Amino acid sequence: MYGQFQQHLQQQLDSIREAGLYKDERVISSPQGAHVSVNQGAEILNLCANNYLGLAQHPAIREAAERGLEQWGYGLASVRFICGTQTIHKTLEQRLSRFLGMQDTILYPSCFDANGGLFETLLGEEDAVISDELNHASIIDGVRLCRAKRYRYKNNDMADLEQQLKQADTAGARFKLITTDGVFSMDGYYAQLDKICDLAERYQALVHFDDSHAVGFVGENGRGTHEHCGCMERVDITTGTLGKALGGASGGYTSGRKEIVELLRQRSRPYLFSNTVAPPVVAGAIAALDLLEQSSELRAQLEQNTRLFRDGLTRAGFDLLPGSHPIVPIMLYDAPKAVEFARRMLDQGIYVVAFSFPVVPQGRARIRTQISAAHTRDDLAFAIEAFSRVKAEMGL
Repeated sequence: MYGQFQQHLQQQLDSIREAGLYKDERVISSPQGAHVSVNQGAEILNLCANNYLGLAQHPAIREAAERGLEQWGYGLASVRFICGTQTIHKTLEQRLSRFLGMQDTILYPSCFDANGGLFETLLGEEDAVISDELNHASIIDGVRLCRAKRYRYKNNDMADLEQQLKQADTAGARFKLITTDGVFSMDGYYAQLDKICDLAERYQALVHFDDSHAVGFVGENGRGTHEHCGCMERVDITTGTLGKALGGASGGYTSGRKEIVELLRQRSRPYLFSNTVAPPVVAGAIAALDLLEQSSELRAQLEQNTRLFRDGLTRAGFDLLPGSHPIVPIMLYDAPKAVEFARRMLDQGIYVVAFSFPVVPQGRARIRTQISAAHTRDDLAFAIEAFSRVKAEMGL
């Protein structure tokens, strides 16, 4: 039987290659950082990691992880409710709750799991979930798992969101939950959380946002999009990751109202049936929070770097999606051109990746760069020059 199925799969793979959409995995032969080695080659500048604050190899976090390994061990070999909860896990949950301004927090192996276990636990077939059309795949998959009636609104369009809320009311929804990314990861745009909260209060809905690309560095104190938008007291649920700005390892969380988190502990399937986050990762995440609460230096450096890079690419004539977030999408619109551009950038000593369908909509291919506080001014100047050279070579 596999012979026919193998041919079917190979035809799909060939079609992906022919469309210029095949995604090769480059093998990094060094630790993650502002500079990495690829395929055992020379060190190159990395512009596509989620290492926003440069904490992935920070000495304090590595030392904390080593201490965590020594004191708490490598792994728990268990789920939380059996024998997988240590003091260190409760400490991190308490620290995240305080940092995010929420009542309680529950850890997950990843934010994908946090979103996957959220909606089916809270909502039934009598309810409605209203989702932004550009939400992350983990939110989309999580919504698909629940039995609530689904509504989708145009990206960041408050008028359309209100229309969907009205439709949910007309259909007799018992409870309504609005869900959005805090920062849309392909575009670097912020959700209008304050306006979403206004509509939620008007139509008696709950608010959830995934803040994976914001927590740790967005907002005056780095607490996230809800701080940036001035609505920390008004949101009900936030999910996020420990694998980006908060140390860059792995793990995720859901933080929110006390009763919501309590029910998730009882019924959320990814939590109940997945191993506990490894103790060294938990220890490193606590150290990351320590660093963020002690100083704003890294956030200030990231903001300065982002502004410098955006200004330089704009002067070089690139079409950037506007904004201030360290996600800086360079729009090329054509998938094969984006793939070729990324290949040539590697030759220039710059590690970037082309994004095309289905990760972004058809005709919206791009190079998505991500700036880090660990980048130096020389790094960014080198990158801008390299982008300019490749642009000229390709006649763009």
